[in-house]
Formats: sequence, structure tokens, C-alpha cells
Amino acid sequence: MIDFSDIKSELKALNTKRKIKFSGSSPPEIFVGKHDYPNIYSGILSPMEYGDTEKFSSPERWYESKKSIEEITSYRHKLIYSRFKSKVKDVRKSNQLLSALNQVSMAKKSVSAEFTLSKPARFKMIKENSVPFIGNPAPLEKIKIEENPKIEKKVDYIVSEEKLKASEGIQNLYQAGIENSNIIKILSAGLLGLKTQRKLVPTRWAITATDDIISKAQLSKIRNFKEINEILSFHGEYLGNHYEILLLPDKWSFEIIEISQKSKKVWHDYEGFFSRKNYADNVTGGYYAARIGISEYLLRKQKQATAIIFREVRPEYNVPLGVGILRELVRDITSKEPSKFSSVNEALEEISTRLNLNINEFKNKSILLKEFGKQKKLTDWFIQYKQSKKPL
Repeated sequence: MIDFSDIKSELKALNTKRKIKFSGSSPPEIFVGKHDYPNIYSGILSPMEYGDTEKFSSPERWYESKKSIEEITSYRHKLIYSRFKSKVKDVRKSNQLLSALNQVSMAKKSVSAEFTLSKPARFKMIKENSVPFIGNPAPLEKIKIEENPKIEKKVDYIVSEEKLKASEGIQNLYQAGIENSNIIKILSAGLLGLKTQRKLVPTRWAITATDDIISKAQLSKIRNFKEINEILSFHGEYLGNHYEILLLPDKWSFEIIEISQKSKKVWHDYEGFFSRKNYADNVTGGYYAARIGISEYLLRKQKQATAIIFREVRPEYNVPLGVGILRELVRDITSKEPSKFSSVNEALEEISTRLNLNINEFKNKSILLKEFGKQKKLTDWFIQYKQSKKPL
């Protein structure tokens, strides 16, 4: 159990002042909400301390350092969400608060700032799908950025290019090696797209849009590759999120089945050869976060396959930490050597040894497993036709 008494006492000390001020280094992190869209809250998150605070926010760093749930939760509770209300299209206007939001969203490293709040911060959590929980909201009256943010040249260039579509901007940033978390913040702050179409994007939507746009572009190439020629499986776990990934020799299709070990609740979404046209509203952001890990793997291998993912959500995963850690987990899993099998049953038998739940709970839900091997391929018909032809 985490002791938050020190954090509460710090907030209480601040709350004794009429006009509350505090200083600190944003990780950097911003958050744009979706409630009351298009009149929404957006703001900057920062602890009441200076220095390198990137660990407070980055799923890439959390996974890389294998931070525990307790460590991440402690970081998140120290962040004050200094927010203000605006219309999504206000991003095109000159505004001191939005200008600060923009600077923080583009920054590569932590940004020091002085915050003036009109009311005390409240010790509470804001839970939003796909996003690590947000704590301690407070109305922001004024902010002073105390240093020049460190911004990548490519970020500066793409943000200033107002004739580039948002999807193209996302692709350019990704190909330049900018991390997904940074691209999401830039999109969320309304800094991508054609000049007349720019607007604030709720963070939850920005996360899905970024992962979706990147993986769709990769899949447009993957669909032209040859299929893998054997059955492969990968597995891994982080913070109670256990993944089993099965790749089958077939045309591209994708499926995720998630089951909570504790409640037995099931979330399930899939797509066929062509990308889905509607949002994966069962698995939600985790669907796109996992798909990008699979598409990156297939692109590296110059192959296509049917991908089926089983995610077992174990009881220890009891705090919402966002889909960023799931993206990094799938990326890491698929960077390792896979196990190889001669049959699907053989692969499932081995997978079952690592699951706490009965594998039939996943298997019986899978659409793609039921379809695999049942549909004749065009190449099969062609070979059969050639063999049936008699020589002249």
C-alpha cells in the first residue's frame, strides 16, 4: 500500500494561500479532456519539484526501467494537473495559456515553469481510457515558462508546416524517430494539420489516432508481402498484463481477446484483410497500441500473417496506467525470437501452460482461429487446376 500522506500535506500547505503558486518541471506532459467537447479542459501536468521528471510520465521509460505499479502510481499522484477551459478551435488564437501548452507539448525534455492557480488543487484521480490516471486537478490562472524548451528540429519543422495534413505530420515524426508519446502530445495540442483545420484533440483520441495512422500506413505495405511459412508464437508480461501472440501463415488479419482473470470480463475485437472502418470499441485503445507492435514486426520481416493476441489481465493490474505500456510490451515481445510450431494445436497447447485461465476461454471466443485453414486460397485452386491438366 502506498503512503500518500506527504503529497497530501504538501497540497494542504499550498491550499492555505489565497492565490496558490508552485514551481516545478513538467515531465513534459499535457492532458486534453473530452468532457463537454468542444468546450474542454486542457492543461499541463507538473510535480512540485525541479529536475528530470520524465519518469513521472513516459510509458517508454517505465517499461524500459521495468517500473513497478507502486512506483508509477507514486509518480502520478505527485503531478498537479493545472488546467483551463477553452474551445477546441481556440488553438488558432494567441493565448498565453495555450502558448505554454504548445511549448510543453513539443518539448523533448522536462520543462521548468511557475504556475499560479486560482483555486487549490484537489487530491483526486481522473480516470480516462487509454491514459495513465490524472491526479490533482486545479484551475490554472497564469503560467510562466522559466526556460527555453528543448525541441527536436524535426518537431519544430513539422509543426511550422501548415500545408501538411495531420496524418502526414504524424508519419513524418514517426519516421524521424520521435516517440509515440511525444507525437500524441503534439497532436493533442492541435499543432498538426492544415492551418485552417488545427484544433485541440482530446488525449484519449490522440493516442488512438496516432497508433492507428502509423499502423495503417505500415499495413498498406504489409498486405503486398508474402505470407510467413510457419506458425509462430511470442509471449511476455508486464505489471499483470500477460500477452500471448500467435502468428499464422495466412493473409493479414488481426484479433485481440482480453479476459480479466478476476472478473472474467471479456473484451474482443478483430479485423480482416482490410482495415476496420469503425472504432474497436470493446478493446478500445489497447487494440491499436498492440496492432502497431505487430505491424512493426511484420514490416521488419517483410512478411504478412494472421495475428491473434490473447491478453490475460491478472489481479495485480489494479490501477489504470494507459495503453502506452501495452504498446511497449508488444514491441518488446516481438523483438525476441519466436517459438515455432507445426500445428495450431501444438502452439495452443504450449500457450496454455503459461495462462492462468483455461485456454478454451480464449479459443472459443476467437473468430480467426475458427476460420484458419478452412478457406481455400486462390493459389490452392491454381495448383489444383495445373495438376488436373493433362499434357498434350
